[in-house]
Amino acid sequence: MKRILWLALAFLLLLASCQTSTVPVTIFADGQTFTLNSAGRVPADLLAEAGLTLGPDDRLLYLGSLTPPDVALVEAGSYTLTVRRAVTVTLVTPEGTRTLQTSAVSVGQMLTEAGIPLTAADRVDPPVETPVIDGLTITYQPGNDLVITVDGGTQVRARSAAATVGQALAEAGIPLIGLDFTVPFEESPLPADGQIRVVRVVENVTLVQKSLAYKPRFEASADLELDQQDVLQAGEPGLAVSRVRVRTEDGTETARQTEAEVVIRPAQDRVVGYGTSVVIRTASVDGVSISYWRAVRVYATSYSPCRSGTSACYYYTSSRKRVQKGVIAVASRWYSYLAGTGVYVPGYGFATVEDIGGGFPDRYWIDLAYSEDDFIAWGDYVTLYFLTPVPATIQYVLPYR
Repeated sequence: MKRILWLALAFLLLLASCQTSTVPVTIFADGQTFTLNSAGRVPADLLAEAGLTLGPDDRLLYLGSLTPPDVALVEAGSYTLTVRRAVTVTLVTPEGTRTLQTSAVSVGQMLTEAGIPLTAADRVDPPVETPVIDGLTITYQPGNDLVITVDGGTQVRARSAAATVGQALAEAGIPLIGLDFTVPFEESPLPADGQIRVVRVVENVTLVQKSLAYKPRFEASADLELDQQDVLQAGEPGLAVSRVRVRTEDGTETARQTEAEVVIRPAQDRVVGYGTSVVIRTASVDGVSISYWRAVRVYATSYSPCRSGTSACYYYTSSRKRVQKGVIAVASRWYSYLAGTGVYVPGYGFATVEDIGGGFPDRYWIDLAYSEDDFIAWGDYVTLYFLTPVPATIQYVLPYR
């Protein structure tokens, strides 16, 4: 009897072991939560028990990971499944715009599944970690290979999807400092050939000293005798300082500009005093006693009516006197002051200023008149005495011509 009972008990245990036990199942789908107890282990069967189906682009997640719907799950005390429905997104790339159905969780996952390998230099908007929602527009701009020439020749290779040259340089860690500029310009889009040049600009301002020449200035002095001169004030050069801005591009000077000049010390004129004191003297010249108020060393030449340096003959002076011994010609600026003035010329005798001649640019000069019959050629220095009385108007500084 006991043997029969043991056999019956063993049979019941064997029968129980052949039956599969049910486990709780939770399914998240379409914004709802579905719960059931099932002995099934194949996800597709579990979805069917909950009245759910998977679309061709939907995905099924188990414990947060993608799981095939037709492969049985490993034995567990419970199961939690998530159905992620496919949504419609718009993908914009340099090749164009297309519409995709995707059940990817993030933008980055969607791009990878769409066969677009991402690099750190690519630009994605919105960012790759953004959750994918229905109607989302995703813009993808792949990075461009760049060769950046900087510091006069150093080449830096980079990759960037920046919108402008300046942004690409910032990404490459190459800042523009001060007056630096780029080719193409900083605000320009990335060049098709990938070539960018950074020009380093340096401007230095230096101070340049310049000597200011002094000028001679003449002043009348009653303390000096006529035709005497003395330095009343020594000339002194001045000093000016100018700001010079020098611009270099990649170490080569491209511009130099003087911005301002400031006079630090004005030049001091050299002041020469000329005498205005008239002293009357007497002298015996050629055995002749004369009274004179001025004596000037001059270069004397001579002329006659037909020896005036032209092909014509001139018989009268500028004052309408006859050209003959006893009249002399002087430079035009002398004549305006001295016309009619009596003079004495050693070796020639008494005369009056009556005519205008050419003169020399570097010396005092007179031309002694003769008639054709008594002409004597002159060409030497002599002292010209101006005889009293003293004229009312005196030319204190005599010009050469």
